[in-house]
Amino acid sequence: MAKQPTIKIRLNSSESGYFYVTKKNSREMTEKMRVRKYDPVVRKHVEFVEGKIK
Repeated sequence: MAKQPTIKIRLNSSESGYFYVTKKNSREMTEKMRVRKYDPVVRKHVEFVEGKIK
């Protein structure tokens, strides 16, 4: 059976320990994902960087 192109990733906040869990297409997007999203711990938009789910 073929390997699925979508994988689950964890988006870690650059300012606190908060994180989001999402999916990405690993064949189309080979580099690490960087997104500006809302962090409710610091109550502002910050950059989230892709990390592995443990």
